[in-house]
Amino acid sequence: MAAIDTSKNMRLLAQHELNGFGNVGEGMVIQLARDGRRVLWLAHESAPKNLTALDVGDPRKPSVIFQSDLAHGDMRSNSLDLAGDLLVVAYQTKAVGMQPAGVEIFDVADPTRPKRVGFFDASGAHSRGTHHLWFVDGTTLHIASGAADFKPRNPKDDQCYRIVDVRNPARPVEVGRWWLPGTRDGDAEPAPVRHPTFDAGFRAHNTNVYPKRPDRAWVGYLDGGAVILDISDQTKPRLVSRWDYHPPFPGFTHTVLPLLERGLMIVSDEAVQDGGRDWPKLVWIVDVRDETNPVPIATWPIPPVEDFKGRGGRYGAHNLHENRPAPGAWHSETIVVGTFFNGGVRACDVSDPFKPREVAYYVPEPPRGSKAGAVQINDVFIDERGIVYAVDRFTGGLYTLEMTV
Repeated sequence: MAAIDTSKNMRLLAQHELNGFGNVGEGMVIQLARDGRRVLWLAHESAPKNLTALDVGDPRKPSVIFQSDLAHGDMRSNSLDLAGDLLVVAYQTKAVGMQPAGVEIFDVADPTRPKRVGFFDASGAHSRGTHHLWFVDGTTLHIASGAADFKPRNPKDDQCYRIVDVRNPARPVEVGRWWLPGTRDGDAEPAPVRHPTFDAGFRAHNTNVYPKRPDRAWVGYLDGGAVILDISDQTKPRLVSRWDYHPPFPGFTHTVLPLLERGLMIVSDEAVQDGGRDWPKLVWIVDVRDETNPVPIATWPIPPVEDFKGRGGRYGAHNLHENRPAPGAWHSETIVVGTFFNGGVRACDVSDPFKPREVAYYVPEPPRGSKAGAVQINDVFIDERGIVYAVDRFTGGLYTLEMTV
């Protein structure tokens, strides 16, 4: 197997295996705690652990200050977010009808002793609970979730976009929702045509809303593509546009990141099969100056699949650093950072959106005990100091990196 370059303009500062529980999902956020500590919260990809919090004030010496267990082994806490002292955690179960399923709300004023203050129940006969959430304004949750009263026509379409008011965190209440027409049992619209080769389902994934445009939600809808919603009336979200590029591409739109100052959106797919069997899974640069007519203009120039497909596990795009509009987060309208499983964490300069250039990357060695036999970098977050935090899906835990771009 040919050698690959493992680093460019990124340098490893530290790795932490999280006390032997290095399987991390898609939930990462920095808390600038009241006592002065810089705390990184992580949601685990699967049981038995729920949350891990690390003091990352010195990124060369991260240390665990809190770790908790899930209620049982048939659930996961794949996603989390934070506003002020409120930490919200998404719970999704392996099968419909199980509990707890929904969003748990914690007061983390003392990050070593989270206190439960509320729960939004999303369980039901056709629901696996909540997969992803977004919470930056302290009042509103934006979630990809099932519901007790949402019965999909196809079991794969079991999660829609839901808006939840948490101004009283002890009593969260839904105020609105949107789903792709034709996916709910009883819809007047015809059911969407299934992908002929890679049918991942028509359901919401990332659900991002930015204070600069509080009237818009940017939603990755798996096989439904990239969705822009008008949520100026949160009780009645309305479709602005939907960019659907699969087929012919193999589906699974994951993250939609708007670059609001530039009229662009960055759209990532998720590779979900080992060995590149669902290639290509790309990151797209899309012109949305006219948001009713998204136009793809380029893709991120990542290494070819032949270089990585035989190295173990998945290869292809997944998560992006999402420019969280909150204290402790790094923002850029020109540098996009994403994760590519065994392709590591990578950065792309989109100053010229027609000619994106890969400018930095880091591919860690295979973590100890990984069933993939290679690193599977799952998510990334960058703090306002420019420190890159990347996590492994199985055993590698946390990698702290310095990026020099």
